[in-house]
Amino acid sequence: MAIGTDIKLRQQLIYSVFTRNYSKQGSFKAVQADLPRIKALGTDIIWLMPIQPIGQKNRKGTLGSPYAISDYRGINPELGTMADFIALTKAIHDQGMRVMIDVVYNHTSPDSKLLQQHPDWFYHKPDGSFGNRVADWSDIIDLDYGHHELWDYQIQTLKQWADYVDGFRCDVAPLVPLAFWLEARHELAEYKPGLIWLAETNGPDFIKQVREAGFDDLSDSEIYQAFDLTYDYDVLEDFRATVKGERSLSELARILMKQDVTYPKNYVKMRFLENHDVPRAAQYLPDPQMRRNMLSFSLFQKGAGLIYNGEEFGAAHLPSLFDADPIALDGTANLSELISRLATLKHQPIFSTGAYTIKAENKSVMSVTYTSGSQKVIGYFAFSHFIEAVACQLPTGDYQNKIDRTTISVVNEKFTFTGEPVIVGNI
Repeated sequence: MAIGTDIKLRQQLIYSVFTRNYSKQGSFKAVQADLPRIKALGTDIIWLMPIQPIGQKNRKGTLGSPYAISDYRGINPELGTMADFIALTKAIHDQGMRVMIDVVYNHTSPDSKLLQQHPDWFYHKPDGSFGNRVADWSDIIDLDYGHHELWDYQIQTLKQWADYVDGFRCDVAPLVPLAFWLEARHELAEYKPGLIWLAETNGPDFIKQVREAGFDDLSDSEIYQAFDLTYDYDVLEDFRATVKGERSLSELARILMKQDVTYPKNYVKMRFLENHDVPRAAQYLPDPQMRRNMLSFSLFQKGAGLIYNGEEFGAAHLPSLFDADPIALDGTANLSELISRLATLKHQPIFSTGAYTIKAENKSVMSVTYTSGSQKVIGYFAFSHFIEAVACQLPTGDYQNKIDRTTISVVNEKFTFTGEPVIVGNI
């Protein structure tokens, strides 16, 4: 495990910004103007999706994917200037938040500056042409980390951006050698201590596919040696199967508790319902009450929470990665207050250090408990419609639901669950 990992990251809320589609203007300045609203959600860290120029060759759509980068050290002029970017990072810091940028080190666009200068640093297929090792991504070509000069270039690039940002979200990090990430982290720790390292890790099926094709794909356990946070893809399909009613709550609880002993003691997961690569929560959780329960469950779990821009308004449309497709930052299904209350609660130390237990109370309701000394906080979340008594390991008495501030009456270690998520405790 990365020795320097701060487990207080478990108390943090990350807000992901797709600058191009965050507004009609699609600019850094438009994001900067909205920072007070983002901060009010309880956001601690803003993650900016790739900000660099996009390649022209083999572009998908009209504008191309931000993950097909043509110059690691430049700024996409469609978003603004370097001065605009620096002003945005300063404004984020002035709001008391930190900022991460996307690092896309597995590949570049097929017409990248790096390819023009160092074609030997790229993966070559058996016929000698450029391409990809593990997927048919037509708008990018893979790098070859067998060349240590590439390592030096990439690390120096990270140092350039570290002058302005507080961390890195690393795209498909498991496809880049672990030795590189370890060296990069070591050098960056000396250059700017306290940087945040988030790895986009892969799900079990993808890992198996890549390895069986004869290539390397790091598991979460391996990647934790260099990174502070990993994605929740290791359990995402299990969660979705449970939401569909195809898997029992007790089985999901067992899987989630297995995470807690599989990974190092100071592991931090990034919990999410959606991101730019997977469907919107409003698509697969169309019932508003169900979505409130699952959002509360996600943010209450052990680990940092993620909100993808627009999720707070119940946006059902996933913006295109390849075209101008502005996000609707408004809507009737406004979850902003719920997110803010959960984030405020999550900032309590018990969510970093408390003993953590997940339990299926019945076929519909899952409980999550944190205990620390005499303190205890318990969350109850419905995976299907349920209005009945639920067991509660608290003394008889009245408690305030920390989500909506209603009164929860516990009698003989039970209370009546009304269908809305409940969080009670003495913190």
